Amino acid sequence: MKDVRAVSPDEIVAKRASNALGDYLDLTKPRLNFLVVFSSAAGYYLGAAGGPDGWPMAQAVAGTTLVAAGAAVLNQVAERDTDALMRRTRMRPLPDGRVIPGDARMFGYALSFAGLALLLTRANWIAAALALATLVVYLAIYTPMKRRTPLATLVGAVPGALPPLIGWTASHGSIDRGGAALFAILFLWQIPHFMAIAWMYRDDYGAAGFPMLPVVEPDGRRTGREAVMYAAALVPASLAPTLAGVSGPVYFGIALVLGLAFLALAVRFASSRNDASARALFFGSITYLPLLWIAMLANKL
Repeated sequence: MKDVRAVSPDEIVAKRASNALGDYLDLTKPRLNFLVVFSSAAGYYLGAAGGPDGWPMAQAVAGTTLVAAGAAVLNQVAERDTDALMRRTRMRPLPDGRVIPGDARMFGYALSFAGLALLLTRANWIAAALALATLVVYLAIYTPMKRRTPLATLVGAVPGALPPLIGWTASHGSIDRGGAALFAILFLWQIPHFMAIAWMYRDDYGAAGFPMLPVVEPDGRRTGREAVMYAAALVPASLAPTLAGVSGPVYFGIALVLGLAFLALAVRFASSRNDASARALFFGSITYLPLLWIAMLANKL
């Protein structure tokens, strides 16, 4: 006879608490925030004169990460209705009903304010102002714009490119050429990356009413052109850290090879416009960026 053990009330409460913690963690988009952690830490390291001080660096990265996590939560609160219409997002905590919007909203505000306060008190006002700009552009401009025009992708790339610049200004104290170069690299990289995602999930975006380029122009010609144009612009932009004195000649050669390989994937996608080439471009993008950061950090002047 099967032994069925009664579950105690304490065990039920503990299980619910464990599930709730996981749901709140999911709201912060931890995989996306890994990129924020890495890029803001890289920006801090590259902006520091000599070797960076570990504790101030950790505080600046933590502040940037908290702001990005808060923005992710508040974005999901705003988009919970459209998330429910898409296969890849309908099981998120809000559309699935595991977290109520009011609680998620307060959680997002708390994370955002904590991150801004940390940057303002432990880094400098420039880093805090850039983090505030991330919140404003992402939530007040990009999020509502997504429902109206494909140009939202370009607007969304601005807050997406700010984490390394926040890290840079936290250690360097100003933006200057080096910080601008880091921002440009991440801004340009995002467009081919987003074009690949938009193509792979075009049916989902269409069902939710998002006018992504592959939705409004199903033949994919403009989607492919955008991917190639920004991947091509990324090649010279990725060389700028050497010209700005941030990184050395070894990085220059690696960046050139990586940039041309990434461009080749974008050209292949633009030529064939199928799911296989879009997937190759997507995986190429998430391979390109960490390799570029590693090369830049390893060859810091």
